[in-house]
Amino acid sequence: MTTTPQSENQGSPQRLFVLKEGDSFLVADAYGDLAGQEDGLFRNDTRVLSSWRLRIADQRPALLSSAVSEDNVFFTAHLSNHPLPVLGEPGTPQGVIHIERKRLLWDGRLYERLALTNFADEPAVVPLTLAFAADFRDMFEVRGSRRAQRGEQEQAQVGEREVLLRYRGLDDQLRCSAISFSSAPAALSQDWAAFSIDLAPGEQWALYLEVGAEADQPSQARFRHAAAQARRCMRRRRRRGAQLKASGRLFQAWLDKSRADLALLTTELPTGPYPYAGIPWFSTPFGRDAVITALQTLWFDPALARGVLAYLARHQARETSSFRDSEPGKIMHETRKGEMSAVNELPFGRYYGGVDTTPLFVALAGAYARRSGDLAFIESIWEALESAIGWVEGQADEHPQGLLAYARGEDSGLINQGWKDSHDSVFHADGSTPEGPIALVEVQGYAYRAFLEMAELAQWRGDDHRASRWRGRAERLREAVERHFWQDPLRFYALALDGTGRPCRVRASNAGHLLFSGLPDAERGRQAGQQLLSRAFNSGWGIRTLVPEAARFNPMSYHNGSIWPHDMAICAAGLARYGERDGVVRLLGGLFEAAAHFGMRLPELFCGFERAPGEAPIAYPVACLPQAWAAGSVFMLLQACLGLSIDGRQAQVTVERPRLPTGIDRLQLRGLEVGETRIDLTFQRLGERTVVFSEAQAGPAPVRVRVEQ
Repeated sequence: MTTTPQSENQGSPQRLFVLKEGDSFLVADAYGDLAGQEDGLFRNDTRVLSSWRLRIADQRPALLSSAVSEDNVFFTAHLSNHPLPVLGEPGTPQGVIHIERKRLLWDGRLYERLALTNFADEPAVVPLTLAFAADFRDMFEVRGSRRAQRGEQEQAQVGEREVLLRYRGLDDQLRCSAISFSSAPAALSQDWAAFSIDLAPGEQWALYLEVGAEADQPSQARFRHAAAQARRCMRRRRRRGAQLKASGRLFQAWLDKSRADLALLTTELPTGPYPYAGIPWFSTPFGRDAVITALQTLWFDPALARGVLAYLARHQARETSSFRDSEPGKIMHETRKGEMSAVNELPFGRYYGGVDTTPLFVALAGAYARRSGDLAFIESIWEALESAIGWVEGQADEHPQGLLAYARGEDSGLINQGWKDSHDSVFHADGSTPEGPIALVEVQGYAYRAFLEMAELAQWRGDDHRASRWRGRAERLREAVERHFWQDPLRFYALALDGTGRPCRVRASNAGHLLFSGLPDAERGRQAGQQLLSRAFNSGWGIRTLVPEAARFNPMSYHNGSIWPHDMAICAAGLARYGERDGVVRLLGGLFEAAAHFGMRLPELFCGFERAPGEAPIAYPVACLPQAWAAGSVFMLLQACLGLSIDGRQAQVTVERPRLPTGIDRLQLRGLEVGETRIDLTFQRLGERTVVFSEAQAGPAPVRVRVEQ
């Protein structure tokens, strides 16, 4: 992730409520209000609504409850009135006016309905005001970046039922927010609307509002139509791929919430579905995050991987730019649509400063081809794959040890360009900062896997010569990693090598990614895996990014001792590759219990404090929530427990030494695609064993199910 300083006013996302649709998202408090801090309505990386405050008689209503619907389409807040004194008349007592605030996003617009009901025995006069503002700040400004100059806020246009707020940026783009009302306010200005509502006993009154780039005429019919469209679209995304049904109610709730969050974050692009990284700071296409999310879900939803591969192939770098850290063949790290990127105040309009995204792209392509058997699609992106692996080869050829390393091109780029990309995440055992270029241990694993996948793809295409060459490169890289990264005194792999070839002798979770790639030999893989399961790494809630003995360990930090669900899931998949099943089941159990404390929605990360009896996991204050690869982590962990692999080309499902999660006696997979055939599988606990059986198949070719106990 791209990390920048956080503003002092930012609160915990756990207290905020999120909606997203396409390139728009909304972050509001429990009342439905926007305060102009880290919240707001954002469109294309610009905050187009920074203030949105409902008041009754100049007071904030009393909060009864608030929630986002199970399908992530609606936010609803239930509110009530404080006493409403009216001069010269008996007042309206507290708690007799119910206010329902319901909203959704659709097609770049915010739709909101305010419904007031009088439950008193007497008529009531309800003075309602709605204050609003649009500061049109770039996402990076909201996150704390300072700008020497901004564009101009143009004169607002106020009509009878609408207000148009406008801003012309330094990129000469006019950005607009039109606020429209279904009923004409009693008073309307450029920053507030006032209504005086007469309610008879039992009467209900409704107001429809919309916020979009242009004014329109809000109505009940428009609200219902947008709601139906949004729900239909979300339902379609949630139903893609196989369906998972577990015997445990809470575990099923976690699966369902994770699936719903992935559907929320997935945007339908011209190239196919693409999971945006997370809300609020990363609601945009990221390369690394999307590839890992696609790997997490590949076994039950290969369509997501195809969409990710198609998008990244289309946006592959074709020129060299030190500002954007781009070189021909590199795969995009991040893209932004805001003003600061448009005028090159920041390089993130399309930024390539990730050393791992390119080999991960190739690795995903190979995994997708094997899982789906869709070699026709691989042919369509073959040129991009050749260019990507060519970049990896070129970088390795320039490195003294034949490794893949990084150094940013300019000071505006990221200092560290692996998944732990904060400025302090790579260091020597004494805490000193290493000189670049930096060769991270997990990146070598990704490159190793990329070479092997390209070799297999080349073999499928009948190119035995290049298949042999890429296998040779993989073996030379494996030997270099074992020679330079393995630390006998630690019985573990170094975090990185610095520019002089000196190892960073730090025990970090990065080595778990190396296991995921399958690079280590069996004995070293086993030794490293046992350490990842030890108390030094495992806090009881999950695997920490660092052991407590590390010089920069801080359980409250972003990367230096916190717990990242996606990181743990990759480590667990690595452990499973080296034959560890029971440890993976324990890890899944710990993360499930953490998820229960977070309302079944895992955050981007949480603090790495040791688990204490009776205490909940400690939230990281400004973690993104939801986050795609956090939502996807349960599925990678579950696959590691089940020992499940799918070969679409050979029409075969293999299950090796399956285990079910603790407390789950039965797990059903319905509609699992294997080539053109759909198959239903059931995993059932029988005493100490887990048995697997196929209940149904539908398709032109039979699928073989091979089980190894």
